[in-house]
Amino acid sequence: MSVKIKAVERNISFSKDNVEYGYVLSTEMYNRLSDEKVIAEASAHSGISQPLLKASCAAVADVLMSWISEGHSVSIPYLGTMRFGLNSKAVSNVGDVGTDLITSRKVIFTPGTEIKDALAGTSFSITCYDRNGKVVKRVSSNSGGIDTDGEGDEAVDPDGPNTEQGGEDDGAFAG
Repeated sequence: MSVKIKAVERNISFSKDNVEYGYVLSTEMYNRLSDEKVIAEASAHSGISQPLLKASCAAVADVLMSWISEGHSVSIPYLGTMRFGLNSKAVSNVGDVGTDLITSRKVIFTPGTEIKDALAGTSFSITCYDRNGKVVKRVSSNSGGIDTDGEGDEAVDPDGPNTEQGGEDDGAFAG
């Protein structure tokens, strides 16, 4: 298995008067797996019954929510740590400080070494799309950087269903 990446040719200029194209990489998003699917797979891998596993996960989630809402950074066994964070406006006068300065709340997940090691060992396959949606190149990390060109491939919508839409990933997700 490898992680699928798309490289889409886009206008990367910050000027309205200038057009400059470059290939922008982003991961393709697969379907979100349901809680039930995850519980079923974990049950099959562990031999623990699904109802018991579901109850255990619910208990861990309750504990995490309780401790995180008290301001702790909490370890999620075998995965990493999770904590609350926020974005806010800045003010120069201490008298203006208040909760109305908070612009967003977020949950910050920091992966553990097991997840980082798994990602470091994961292969990647990149599909390059020109600005018209035509596949122009494919690259695989397993091929030692050898690419196959996409001549004759149909034009496709690189932003079609099941793909991640825009934005930089800062390692946090809104909760």
